Amino acid sequence: MRRTLAAASAALLTALVLTACTPTAAAPATPSAAPTDDSAATPAATPTDTPDAEAADPTCETIILSSTAADFRSIGWKAQSEPFRVGATEVPDGILCKWSDGSATAAGVQMFGWAPIDATAADKAERDLVASGWKREDASNGDVYVTENPDWLGGRGVDGYGITYLFGDGFVKVADTKQSLVLIDWPPSQR
Repeated sequence: MRRTLAAASAALLTALVLTACTPTAAAPATPSAAPTDDSAATPAATPTDTPDAEAADPTCETIILSSTAADFRSIGWKAQSEPFRVGATEVPDGILCKWSDGSATAAGVQMFGWAPIDATAADKAERDLVASGWKREDASNGDVYVTENPDWLGGRGVDGYGITYLFGDGFVKVADTKQSLVLIDWPPSQR
Protein backbone atom coordinates (compact mmCIF):
# COMPACT_ATOMS: atom_id res chain seq x y z
CA MET A 1 0.00 0.00 0.00
CA ARG A 2 2.80 2.39 0.92
CA ARG A 3 4.61 1.71 -2.37
CA THR A 4 1.40 2.22 -4.33
CA LEU A 5 0.81 5.53 -2.54
CA ALA A 6 4.40 6.62 -3.13
CA ALA A 7 4.18 5.66 -6.82
CA ALA A 8 0.88 7.51 -7.21
CA SER A 9 2.27 10.59 -5.49
CA ALA A 10 5.39 10.51 -7.67
CA ALA A 11 3.27 10.13 -10.80
CA LEU A 12 1.08 13.10 -9.78
CA LEU A 13 4.11 15.25 -9.01
CA THR A 14 5.72 14.31 -12.34
CA ALA A 15 2.51 15.14 -14.19
CA LEU A 16 2.26 18.47 -12.38
CA VAL A 17 5.84 19.39 -13.18
CA LEU A 18 5.40 18.45 -16.84
CA THR A 19 2.12 20.36 -17.01
CA ALA A 20 3.84 23.39 -15.54
CA CYS A 21 6.41 23.25 -18.32
CA THR A 22 3.92 23.30 -21.20
CA PRO A 23 3.35 26.65 -22.88
CA THR A 24 -0.02 28.30 -22.48
CA ALA A 25 -1.87 30.11 -25.21
CA ALA A 26 -1.63 33.86 -25.16
CA ALA A 27 -4.76 35.63 -23.96
CA PRO A 28 -6.77 37.09 -26.80
CA ALA A 29 -6.52 40.84 -27.18
CA THR A 30 -9.59 42.68 -25.98
CA PRO A 31 -10.82 45.58 -28.06
CA SER A 32 -10.56 48.99 -26.45
CA ALA A 33 -13.67 50.99 -25.78
CA ALA A 34 -14.65 53.56 -28.36
CA PRO A 35 -13.98 57.16 -27.28
CA THR A 36 -16.94 59.16 -26.07
CA ASP A 37 -17.53 62.88 -25.73
CA ASP A 38 -16.58 62.81 -22.03
CA SER A 39 -13.35 60.87 -22.64
CA ALA A 40 -11.32 63.99 -21.95
CA ALA A 41 -12.79 64.15 -18.43
CA THR A 42 -12.03 60.50 -17.67
CA PRO A 43 -8.46 59.36 -18.30
CA ALA A 44 -8.14 56.14 -20.23
CA ALA A 45 -6.88 53.12 -18.33
CA THR A 46 -3.34 52.14 -19.18
CA PRO A 47 -1.29 49.13 -18.18
CA THR A 48 0.36 51.25 -15.48
CA ASP A 49 -3.07 51.85 -13.92
CA THR A 50 -3.59 48.17 -13.15
CA PRO A 51 -3.06 47.03 -9.57
CA ASP A 52 0.51 46.08 -8.75
CA ALA A 53 0.65 42.29 -8.54
CA GLU A 54 3.63 42.62 -6.20
CA ALA A 55 1.46 44.46 -3.67
CA ALA A 56 -0.97 41.54 -3.40
CA ASP A 57 -0.58 39.17 -0.48
CA PRO A 58 0.54 35.63 -1.28
CA THR A 59 -2.22 33.00 -1.18
CA CYS A 60 -2.31 29.25 -1.66
CA GLU A 61 -3.59 29.87 -5.20
CA THR A 62 -0.88 32.40 -6.12
CA ILE A 63 2.36 31.06 -4.65
CA ILE A 64 2.35 28.00 -6.90
CA LEU A 65 2.05 27.79 -10.66
CA SER A 66 -1.55 28.43 -11.73
CA SER A 67 -1.52 25.18 -13.72
CA THR A 68 -0.51 23.28 -10.59
CA ALA A 69 -3.34 24.83 -8.57
CA ALA A 70 -5.77 23.98 -11.40
CA ASP A 71 -4.51 20.38 -11.48
CA PHE A 72 -5.01 20.04 -7.73
CA ARG A 73 -8.56 21.45 -7.97
CA SER A 74 -9.33 19.10 -10.89
CA ILE A 75 -8.74 16.08 -8.63
CA GLY A 76 -10.83 17.55 -5.83
CA TRP A 77 -8.00 18.90 -3.71
CA LYS A 78 -8.29 22.09 -1.67
CA ALA A 79 -5.69 24.15 0.12
CA GLN A 80 -5.51 24.79 3.83
CA SER A 81 -3.31 27.70 4.84
CA GLU A 82 -1.48 28.33 8.06
CA PRO A 83 1.33 30.61 9.23
CA PHE A 84 4.74 29.93 7.71
CA ARG A 85 7.20 28.47 10.21
CA VAL A 86 10.83 27.48 10.15
CA GLY A 87 10.96 24.91 12.89
CA ALA A 88 8.88 26.42 15.71
CA THR A 89 9.57 30.03 14.64
CA GLU A 90 6.78 31.80 12.77
CA VAL A 91 7.98 33.98 9.88
CA PRO A 92 5.77 37.09 9.58
CA ASP A 93 3.85 37.73 6.32
CA GLY A 94 4.43 34.19 5.09
CA ILE A 95 2.02 31.43 4.19
CA LEU A 96 2.18 27.64 4.33
CA CYS A 97 -0.29 25.72 2.18
CA LYS A 98 -1.21 22.08 2.43
CA TRP A 99 -3.11 20.74 -0.59
CA SER A 100 -5.16 17.55 -0.15
CA ASP A 101 -8.66 16.17 -0.48
CA GLY A 102 -9.31 17.60 2.99
CA SER A 103 -10.11 14.33 4.68
CA ALA A 104 -8.53 13.39 7.99
CA THR A 105 -7.12 10.30 6.31
CA ALA A 106 -5.92 11.98 3.11
CA ALA A 107 -3.76 9.58 1.11
CA GLY A 108 -1.64 12.38 -0.29
CA VAL A 109 -0.70 15.88 0.80
CA GLN A 110 1.44 18.42 -1.02
CA MET A 111 3.00 21.28 0.96
CA PHE A 112 4.22 24.63 -0.35
CA GLY A 113 5.18 27.79 1.52
CA TRP A 114 6.76 31.19 0.99
CA ALA A 115 7.75 34.06 3.29
CA PRO A 116 9.84 37.21 3.11
CA ILE A 117 12.87 37.01 5.40
CA ASP A 118 15.85 39.24 6.05
CA ALA A 119 19.43 37.95 6.00
CA THR A 120 19.81 37.95 9.81
CA ALA A 121 16.61 35.95 10.38
CA ALA A 122 17.52 33.58 7.51
CA ASP A 123 20.98 32.90 8.98
CA LYS A 124 19.45 32.16 12.40
CA ALA A 125 16.78 29.90 10.89
CA GLU A 126 19.39 27.96 8.89
CA ARG A 127 21.61 27.53 11.97
CA ASP A 128 18.66 26.40 14.13
CA LEU A 129 17.60 23.77 11.58
CA VAL A 130 21.14 22.44 11.14
CA ALA A 131 21.62 22.34 14.93
CA SER A 132 18.53 20.11 15.16
CA GLY A 133 19.85 17.62 12.60
CA TRP A 134 18.79 19.06 9.22
CA LYS A 135 21.28 19.08 6.32
CA ARG A 136 22.52 22.28 4.62
CA GLU A 137 23.52 22.54 0.94
CA ASP A 138 24.87 25.67 -0.72
CA ALA A 139 23.55 26.29 -4.24
CA SER A 140 25.85 27.69 -6.93
CA ASN A 141 23.80 30.92 -7.13
CA GLY A 142 24.24 31.73 -3.43
CA ASP A 143 20.90 30.30 -2.28
CA VAL A 144 20.89 27.76 0.56
CA TYR A 145 18.91 24.53 0.81
CA VAL A 146 18.20 23.05 4.23
CA THR A 147 16.55 19.62 4.08
CA GLU A 148 15.41 16.94 6.46
CA ASN A 149 18.02 14.46 7.55
CA PRO A 150 17.70 11.55 5.06
CA ASP A 151 17.72 9.11 8.00
CA TRP A 152 14.34 10.53 9.10
CA LEU A 153 12.52 9.96 5.81
CA GLY A 154 11.42 6.34 6.29
CA GLY A 155 10.57 5.92 2.61
CA ARG A 156 9.24 9.45 2.07
CA GLY A 157 10.88 12.00 -0.14
CA VAL A 158 12.66 11.85 -3.46
CA ASP A 159 16.39 11.20 -3.93
CA GLY A 160 17.01 11.57 -0.20
CA TYR A 161 15.18 14.90 0.08
CA GLY A 162 12.11 15.28 2.25
CA ILE A 163 10.83 18.63 3.49
CA THR A 164 13.23 21.25 2.14
CA TYR A 165 13.66 24.97 2.75
CA LEU A 166 15.21 27.23 0.11
CA PHE A 167 16.69 30.44 1.51
CA GLY A 168 17.23 33.09 -1.16
CA ASP A 169 17.78 36.84 -1.31
CA GLY A 170 14.97 38.16 0.90
CA PHE A 171 12.77 35.05 0.86
CA VAL A 172 12.40 31.50 2.11
CA LYS A 173 10.40 28.76 0.38
CA VAL A 174 9.46 25.32 1.67
CA ALA A 175 8.04 22.23 0.02
CA ASP A 176 7.54 18.60 0.95
CA THR A 177 10.50 17.65 -1.30
CA LYS A 178 13.37 19.61 -2.79
CA GLN A 179 12.06 18.85 -6.28
CA SER A 180 8.67 20.43 -5.47
CA LEU A 181 10.30 23.81 -4.78
CA VAL A 182 10.24 24.49 -8.55
CA LEU A 183 6.43 24.67 -8.37
CA ILE A 184 6.55 27.73 -6.08
CA ASP A 185 6.15 30.77 -8.31
CA TRP A 186 6.17 33.70 -5.91
CA PRO A 187 6.73 36.63 -5.84
CA PRO A 188 5.60 37.75 -9.31
CA SER A 189 8.75 39.83 -9.77
CA GLN A 190 10.83 36.63 -9.78
CA ARG A 191 8.84 34.91 -12.54
